[in-house]
Amino acid sequence: MNLPAIERLVDSHLAAYCDADAARRASAIRAAWNADGSLVDPPLAARGHQGISDQAATLLSQFPQHRFERSTAVDAHHDFLRYGWRLVNADGAAVLEGVDVAELDVDGKLLRVVGFFGAQPAAV
Repeated sequence: MNLPAIERLVDSHLAAYCDADAARRASAIRAAWNADGSLVDPPLAARGHQGISDQAATLLSQFPQHRFERSTAVDAHHDFLRYGWRLVNADGAAVLEGVDVAELDVDGKLLRVVGFFGAQPAAV
């Protein structure tokens, strides 16, 4: 597993997800994602390149001038990875933070990404 390549993949995915240019976003999603990939977070779920791009457009309409950035290193084993992220506004302030858990396909593209918002709940 080539961790620098995986980190570039994750960073490309996060950048594409907040790219307001629809054609550039679609191209970046095709490069990073399996054609049947699925992206699920608490309020939304998407499948396939177009579905993921549409989900990104929905997010952009709610959070214009915001961007995702990775907030942790990527932790990976086998075909799975996890990383922290934050959604920041134009001033660089985080408005939302979370963790994604992802699965890669045999070609090293994103197959599944499941997002969780906020910090992990405390143990009871």
